[in-house]
Amino acid sequence: MKRLTTLAFAAFALTALFSAVVPGLATAQEVTLRVHHFLPAPAPVPKNFITPWAEKVEVESGGRIKVEVYPAMQLGGKPPALFDQAKDGVVDIVWTLPGYTSGRFPGTEAFELPFMPASAENTSKAAWDFFEKYLKPEFSTVQVLAVHVHSPGLLHVKGDGVSRLEDMDGLKLRGPTRQVNALLSALGATPVGMPVPAMPEALSKGVIDGTVIPWEVTTPLKVAELVNSHTDFDSARGFYTAFFVFVMNKARYEGLPDDLRAIIDANSGRETSAWVGRVMDEGDAPGIKAAEAAGNAIRRLAPEEVARWKAVAAPLAEAWIAEMNGKGYDGAAMVADAKALIAKYAGEE
Repeated sequence: MKRLTTLAFAAFALTALFSAVVPGLATAQEVTLRVHHFLPAPAPVPKNFITPWAEKVEVESGGRIKVEVYPAMQLGGKPPALFDQAKDGVVDIVWTLPGYTSGRFPGTEAFELPFMPASAENTSKAAWDFFEKYLKPEFSTVQVLAVHVHSPGLLHVKGDGVSRLEDMDGLKLRGPTRQVNALLSALGATPVGMPVPAMPEALSKGVIDGTVIPWEVTTPLKVAELVNSHTDFDSARGFYTAFFVFVMNKARYEGLPDDLRAIIDANSGRETSAWVGRVMDEGDAPGIKAAEAAGNAIRRLAPEEVARWKAVAAPLAEAWIAEMNGKGYDGAAMVADAKALIAKYAGEE
């Protein structure tokens, strides 16, 4: 007993000594953050943003923050539930599309209007500035770490595909969000809303004739094997994009020690948003390569044909402005600012 007492005292003294030499060592708080998202782990955003972001936070915290990443909805639920999982503290951080919960985050739709986006990196910088000016009230229930968009989306269709506006007539096309579905409908297609993980099965079973997604996500979902053609647009602003958020449970964020919260802050904001956008831009090349390897037709509609599409799509922006005015927003100012911010980073059209 005397020996045990001596050892215990020695251990206590050693701990006290180290605490004196390294202040805060004995009381330093360690936390584990769980990140949940809907894509498979090898997809560009999980592989080249979410996992490196987690590793960066762990290193900069000296190991006091541990980040566990759960891809492909491994913690349960469907993609539309992700935002509430973060809000309600079911998980700590999520990466998701606000558009999966139609109408809940109307301000984000300014970036989803037809022929709005430039590159994902530059448009994501603009999206962060737009968030800071207009969207904080919509996301007041969470801590927003980043907002971004994907590179301009395009059409991926079975059979002969789309070479002109008239080819859209009657096609059943998967769309990601309310505004994109409205665009498809205006162009003559039948939109079918669904989260992207459900799309490959819908294509293989003939539930849909095609889909709109960026090149980046075609590779992990093997879309080139499920369609025969891909149609892009010769335009300074792409066909469409979708708005994404990387958000954290607010209580979890506010409960962090000041120094750990500062590390999260240092890995949030415009540059983090641009990082995700850049990953999505860089992810396009493998998608194009896979389509070429499959022998699929890859088309780029000429400017005069694109002008026809823009003319048909133009009333959607006016309808959105009127709808937003009815909700108490200044819709015209939001659209004008979205365009101006994109031009700030990407240059004029």
